[in-house]
Amino acid sequence: MSRINLVEDTNATTEQAELLSAIRSQLGMVPNFLRVFANSPAALRAFLGLHGIAGEGRLEPQTRERIALALAQQNSCEYCLSAHTALGRKAGLSPQEIEANRSGSSQDDKAAAAVAFARSLVEHKGEVTTAEILAVRNAGFDEAEIVEIITHAGMNLLTNILGKASRLEIDFPRVALKQAG
Repeated sequence: MSRINLVEDTNATTEQAELLSAIRSQLGMVPNFLRVFANSPAALRAFLGLHGIAGEGRLEPQTRERIALALAQQNSCEYCLSAHTALGRKAGLSPQEIEANRSGSSQDDKAAAAVAFARSLVEHKGEVTTAEILAVRNAGFDEAEIVEIITHAGMNLLTNILGKASRLEIDFPRVALKQAG
């Protein structure tokens, strides 16, 4: 059971109901993490705005999912890992690629650089080295794409924190976290 109230259709204010309805019309459902965000319509609008803008960027959808998978595993967010495993499959990632992403890499060399950079950003709270910036640049990412990797790392960190703090009930096929070995 979630430690933070899920806004349901039955207890939503008019503003919350409108936001949930818009999400449902786009996704066909309202994921629980968005129901938690809906407690603050301002926070939900901010997240949806950031998510929408980030989705308009040049970073490939598969690479965005690779980053999300790597960070969900790194940050031990089972909700996000489950959600992004489903979304990653929908984006065309193979089971082997999803496994590589969860381990902090990729079967694609360019994507591996993005995943490693995103993980380092989160691990070091943004204090990455010049060598790490050069590695992602040398892998073929331009300045706009590097900024987008940073944006996706921040956005995923936000959802990982929300998922863990609220202890959301997983409403996607459950994927267990790997235990550190």
